[in-house]
Amino acid sequence: MERSPSFFFFFFFLCSVPCLLTFCYAHPVENYLYPQFYEKSCPHLQEIVKAGVARAVARETRMAASLLRLHFHDCFVKGCDASVLLDGVDGIITEKISNPNRNSARGFEVIDEIKAEVEKACPEVVSCADILTLAARDSTVISGGPYWEVPLGRRDSLGASLSGSNYNIPAPNSTIQTLITKFKLKGLDLVDLVALSGSHTIGFSRCTSFRQRLYNQSGNGEPDYTLDQGYAAHLRSGCPKSGGDNNLFPLDFVTVAKFDNFYYKNIIEKKGLLSSDEILFTQNKETMELVELYAENNEKFFEQFAKSMIKMGNITPLTGSMGEIRKNCRRLNHAHY
Repeated sequence: MERSPSFFFFFFFLCSVPCLLTFCYAHPVENYLYPQFYEKSCPHLQEIVKAGVARAVARETRMAASLLRLHFHDCFVKGCDASVLLDGVDGIITEKISNPNRNSARGFEVIDEIKAEVEKACPEVVSCADILTLAARDSTVISGGPYWEVPLGRRDSLGASLSGSNYNIPAPNSTIQTLITKFKLKGLDLVDLVALSGSHTIGFSRCTSFRQRLYNQSGNGEPDYTLDQGYAAHLRSGCPKSGGDNNLFPLDFVTVAKFDNFYYKNIIEKKGLLSSDEILFTQNKETMELVELYAENNEKFFEQFAKSMIKMGNITPLTGSMGEIRKNCRRLNHAHY
């Protein structure tokens, strides 16, 4: 019996659909992060990370902010791939000696401890990049901040970038345009910039990071009118013109260890510690309005912070067969010369 052209088209379509579905679903999955990634391969992962963070913060409250900051400094360089954790061995030039990290980035031993526990439970399964991302979320929650489901499935880098660490991480004296540009280059917008800056509601900064605001070192000899002068006098008592570079001051002096929206309230009152904090309120109308919004509404801040953290955690992750799953977060499994 003769078959019509439409019959052959229909037959071809039926045969092709399974192949198309297989292609569509098999390939993108390799590049897709999702919270249940380790559900079968390491079912107790999140409990292990949470317990490790809790122990570390119980020993030192400041560690919550340090782990959160470590995740920022990782993602802004080559994406969220744990490159910041690599030591200077096996031909690696470590990011730990960059200007933003030297004598500043900390928490590496905590990640080591958590990784060791994870390796006992699930050998060679979970990446250091995912552990660092989970630790940042748990540090936020344990400090009183919002909870969010962390998309997982990242793999670890096979290298580091000292130059990327030096140039991509925003500095405490960055201009508003520099901040906007550096965030935009990572796919983050103005809302992300202001919300993620809210992580400064916990943690400390060194005298060397804000000294220029205290002693008319802006180049024109004028006082910094965006800094409350009573607050400035308090800061000068522990941050002299020279020396004391590593003396620490809380980024949020009102609720030092609590994750809340006082960071934004402080900025409005000219009591933001870093220049890069204060300019969010004084140099750009859109960021100013966001600062006011989050100062008034803690719930909106929490909601946006969680969204922006997920977005930042998705900056160019290594997935599928890219990179590796490091056994030791400080070094590659094998040297790659």
